[in-house]
Amino acid sequence: MRRANAVISMAVLALFLLHAVMGGFVTAGFMDGGSVFMKGMAWLMVTLIIAHVAIAVKLTADTLIALKRSGTSYFKENKLFWIRRISGVAVMIFILFHIMIFLGNNDGTYRLNFFGGAQLASQILMVLSLGIHIVTNAKPMLLGFGTKSWKELGTDLALILTGILLFAGICFVVYYLRWRMI
Repeated sequence: MRRANAVISMAVLALFLLHAVMGGFVTAGFMDGGSVFMKGMAWLMVTLIIAHVAIAVKLTADTLIALKRSGTSYFKENKLFWIRRISGVAVMIFILFHIMIFLGNNDGTYRLNFFGGAQLASQILMVLSLGIHIVTNAKPMLLGFGTKSWKELGTDLALILTGILLFAGICFVVYYLRWRMI
C-alpha cells in the first residue's frame, strides 16, 4: 500500500508541477484557461489526490491503532508524522477553495470568478501548505521508490518545487492585481 501511495504521490506531484506552471501562465494572462487539456489534467489530479487521501487515512488509522495498543503516543518523537498529516489536511482544505475559486466554466466559455483579498490569502496559504507537505514527504516518497541517494534528489526536488511555488505565488498576486484594475 505504501508503494502504491508513493507511485500515486509521484504522479500527483508531476501533474501538480505542470498544473502550477500552466495555471500560473493563465492567471498572469499569458494563456487561455479553458483548454480541454488543462481541465482533464486537473480532474485527473483530483482523482489521484482522492486515492492518495484514502490511502493516507488508512495508514494513519493503522498508526493510531498501533499507538493506542502500545499505550503511549510518543508525540514529541512523532512531530514529523503529525506535520505531514496536518499539512495534508490543510492542503485538502485549500484545494477545495482553489476549485471553488477557479471553477468558472459556464456554457462552454471560460469565465473568471471574483478574486479578492480572501481568495488571494487562501491561495497563498495553499502554496505554503503544499510546500510544507511536499518537502516533509519527499524523503519517504523517494525511499518508497528505492532511491539510495535521496538527499541529492531531494535537494533537486526542493529547488524545482521552490521555483515553481514562487512562480505560482507571484502569478496569484498578478491575478489579484489584474482583478483590482478591472
